[in-house]
Amino acid sequence: MAEGTEDEDRTEEPTQRRLDQAIERGDVANSVEINTFFILGTFTLVLLLAGGPLARAALGEMRGFLMNAHTIPSDGHAYEVMAGRGLLIWLKALAIPAGAIVIAIIAAGFLQHPLVFTTETLQPKFDRISPMAGLKRMFGTEALFQFGKGLAKMAVVGVVAGTILWSDRDRLEVFARLDPAACLPAILSLALKLLGGVLAVFLVITLGDALYQRYRWRQRLRMSKEELKQEMKESEGSPEVKGRMRQLRAARVKKRMMAAIPTATVIVTNPTHYAVALRYEAGMQAPVCVAKGVDSLALRIRAVAAEHDVPVLENPPLARALHATVEIDEEIPAEHYKAVAEVIGFVLRLRKRAA
Repeated sequence: MAEGTEDEDRTEEPTQRRLDQAIERGDVANSVEINTFFILGTFTLVLLLAGGPLARAALGEMRGFLMNAHTIPSDGHAYEVMAGRGLLIWLKALAIPAGAIVIAIIAAGFLQHPLVFTTETLQPKFDRISPMAGLKRMFGTEALFQFGKGLAKMAVVGVVAGTILWSDRDRLEVFARLDPAACLPAILSLALKLLGGVLAVFLVITLGDALYQRYRWRQRLRMSKEELKQEMKESEGSPEVKGRMRQLRAARVKKRMMAAIPTATVIVTNPTHYAVALRYEAGMQAPVCVAKGVDSLALRIRAVAAEHDVPVLENPPLARALHATVEIDEEIPAEHYKAVAEVIGFVLRLRKRAA
């Protein structure tokens, strides 16, 4: 019941980080049907392209071997040589199909998931030797599904193979009366026809099983809300830490602004709510915002400006517009050039008269 409740609590889709960690552990979506399809398809391809030449080569060597069997001495060493030669003939005939099948198995693995090197799957786990866990694996939902899938697969493949063979039943009766060498091309043709029909069935089965295994893998890795929150904390940091970092950044920005106010040319304000400090020097393309703030911070900016004799001018529309559109250490937008130029021109005229 506890495990069932735990599965019901896992309502959230797995994150990419959880999926990547599962792959690193060797926990991947693996469909046996893909491996079977690749093996069967590779065998059919080899049989189609090289079955005839391989069979003729093996038959030629065996024919020569059997025709000269009466010349072989009847002693132990001769029997060893004969056995070794016969084994070599069959190994040569099976080398290409076996090599192709090994390559097909590797290719099927690469198609399903990237290459993973891990020792975690080799480590002993006590739940694998638990009788209850074993019974659950044997009689659980997944085991029943696999059993039903196996029966259905055998039935469908059997029907397809039986239909193909039944359509050629007359040829099968003739094979029994013909020389084996004469039957070889017809047998090869019938085998390819049979394998083609079985492959067509396996293609549908493989596609369905691959989608199902992918679905089951993601279901198995689903997360509870608590697990999702914990992973977000681990990957992005806890909200408390992030809030503290924001406070520190804001404090550093405020300290830098206060230090830059004495260098400002003018402070544009909305008497009590907004304050924007602008700096302009000859040769600059446009004035730069060195500080801005609202409410208490705006009052602090005005106080520091008064301490350092920086002119403060009230222009509520311009102050609100600049506060909304310009950031610290950035040039003012082009649409405010005219209004800011009038303010700075007025300040420069006042300085000239004072001088």
